[in-house]
Formats: sequence, structure tokens, C-alpha cells
Amino acid sequence: MDDINTLRRILKQTRVIAVVGLSADWYRPSYFAAKYMQEHGYRVIPVNPKYDRILGEKCYKSLRDIPEPVDMVDVFRKTQDVPPIADDAIAIGAKVLWQQLSVKNEAAAVKARAAGLDAVLDRCVKIEHGRLFGGLNWVGVNTKVLSAKRPRWLAY
Repeated sequence: MDDINTLRRILKQTRVIAVVGLSADWYRPSYFAAKYMQEHGYRVIPVNPKYDRILGEKCYKSLRDIPEPVDMVDVFRKTQDVPPIADDAIAIGAKVLWQQLSVKNEAAAVKARAAGLDAVLDRCVKIEHGRLFGGLNWVGVNTKVLSAKRPRWLAY
């Protein structure tokens, strides 16, 4: 489900995000999405076997190596790479499997949902946070969310 209320609930309840495929290169979308989330109060745990540290956090080789609870698994990998990541997300007890823009593995999403996880496909966590909790509209972006009410909760 990726309606506005579900996305808002997910982003409100999430505190720890494991970012699979996070790059240490500042110009990569995974880097600036993770940095944005970090700056808005979320704990970001990098998952990439190529690096030791990213954004000041210890980097893990796989989701199963993370020694603490994870709320969301944010996937910056190719669509065909998602099924084993979904299996790992289920195994570690994550609450959400989030597939980034252009990542759309329906089978992995169905499996995650069957295991009790929320699954979001083809959306950017950074864009959705800015759209739903204020930020994008201040720079002239049409968020397609009409409301006379200000959000009562901000992640930061």
C-alpha cells in the first residue's frame, strides 16, 4: 500500500533505516537520500560490502550482520536483486521493505506483505518525506497533497 496515509504512518513510525546499496559517493542518489533522512532525525545504517563507513556510520556487508533492530529496509539495488533482500528484511524483523524509484519487484513485495511487512515500490523515501512533512512545497514543487492543516508531527 502506498497511499498518503500509509506513507505518512510509515515515515512517522520509522526511526532506523538500513539502506541497502548506499554509496559513499556524494553525487549518488542513495547518498543524498540517506543524508537527508539522517538530517531529519532518522538513524541510517549503510549496507554495502564495498565500504567500512558511510555518513559517519559503520557499514555492514548484509542486513543479517546488523546487530540492532531495523524499522525500514530501503533498497537502492536493481529490481532483480530485491528477492534475497526481502528475505533478509523478513529474517531481521524489519517492518517495511521500501523499493526506491524505478525498483519494482512485485514478487518480493508480495512476499514481504505476506510476512507482515509494509511494502512500498518505486518511490523515493526522501521525496516522500519532503512531500508529506513539508519542504518540497517551499521550493515550488507541487506535492499533490492538499490540506488546510499543517502536519502535527515532523520527523525532526
